[in-house]
Amino acid sequence: MERTERDTPELFLHEILIMGELMQTCGAEVFRVEDTLARMGKAYGVERMNVFVITSSIVITMELKDGRELTQTRRVRKAGGNDFTRLECLNVLSREYCEDPFPVGELGRRLAQIRKIRIPRRERYVGNILAASSFAVFFGGGWKDALFSGIFAVAISLLQDYVELICMNTMVFNVIASFLTGIGIRLICRLVPGLDMDMIMIGDIMLLIPGIPITNAVRDVLTGDTISGIMRFIEAMLWAGCLAFGFLSAFWIVGKVW
Repeated sequence: MERTERDTPELFLHEILIMGELMQTCGAEVFRVEDTLARMGKAYGVERMNVFVITSSIVITMELKDGRELTQTRRVRKAGGNDFTRLECLNVLSREYCEDPFPVGELGRRLAQIRKIRIPRRERYVGNILAASSFAVFFGGGWKDALFSGIFAVAISLLQDYVELICMNTMVFNVIASFLTGIGIRLICRLVPGLDMDMIMIGDIMLLIPGIPITNAVRDVLTGDTISGIMRFIEAMLWAGCLAFGFLSAFWIVGKVW
């Protein structure tokens, strides 16, 4: 790799911190993030890479061949997502860099492009509708339950687009989304005869259940990243608790009023 004056170790360290943060927010496991960043550092020509990752922080110390040590830290505000499209692009980028390292400027440019990738809204809405309707039928609901489960899936998608952005964290959003969805489900089941409220609720709650964070938490513990695993597991349990609180509050209020 031919390096320019701008391809400094400090800039490279800055770029791979961005990559680690993106991987964390897309749902990558802690071990995967550490391994990817360490391999990229070796490909860059670093003597030794010391990478420490937990769900809320990334710390990297690079030991250069001239004896210098560089350390940078990145605070991860939001981790545990499930954007596998961007995650796959990041994995491809890391493999290409390790096979044939390219300039740091090119690495930064490609990371900026990956950051801009968004799943088309239409595809995401269709996916949520299919998932909610399928789960409603899978657990014993009828076609009416699947239909209304899909309708409320659209409502949850709209909340994810417009309400989640202004919420302080995922727990607050889960309370709001589950409460509003619960109100709607309880009211529609009172107005439309023949609907199974439990099946509709099960179909829609699957869109909010933190299944991937729980899976990654267990995997982190099994691979020896105990701190990250416990932190992720506690966070996922709090998310699930907020969902239960929102739905129960909605059903209780509607039951008292009507």
